[in-house]
Amino acid sequence: MAVNLQKGQKISLEKEAGGALARVTMGLGWDVAKKGGFFGFGAKSEAIDLDASVVMFDDANRPVDVVWFRQLKSRDGSITHTGDNRTGAGDGDDEQIIVDLRTVPASVKSLVFTVNSFTGQNFSTVQNAFCRIFDTNNGKEIARYDLSVQGSHTAQIMAKLYRHNGEWKMHAIGENGTGRTFDDLMPLIVPHL
Repeated sequence: MAVNLQKGQKISLEKEAGGALARVTMGLGWDVAKKGGFFGFGAKSEAIDLDASVVMFDDANRPVDVVWFRQLKSRDGSITHTGDNRTGAGDGDDEQIIVDLRTVPASVKSLVFTVNSFTGQNFSTVQNAFCRIFDTNNGKEIARYDLSVQGSHTAQIMAKLYRHNGEWKMHAIGENGTGRTFDDLMPLIVPHL
């Protein structure tokens, strides 16, 4: 059973998964909040383009590489983004980032996952937003973090995967911010490294 993370909570991925992990996937899902209508009938919704990104940091907390909709694969090949969803339509994950934990370079200490509203709408227009980590090999969900805190923010630092004593851990950060891409969040990310 997956852990439902609270803001600030930290877990061991391997302990929660019940053993060693080779590859994990960070899934991001969301729906557009419907507006108007009479008792839900005739309600309208507009597309919201949320974008998942991951920034790779070294031991000195310097950014090494980034995977996002403009660069779908890390230069070392250890991380792959499955593509940009511009609407949030459909069930389940709308965007996914796959991490091969075995091939992430030893010089990389942490992976910080962010979500940004590229179209600029704030999170008051988003509902059912979540990020989750699951074992890519068997599909077993390890942890889930609810991102549906509605508000005037247009971005959020979702979570961090990091190495500690030879194992990968996860920290649910949940820090709200403003910006259309991960670049806008860099000053907010630094204190969490």
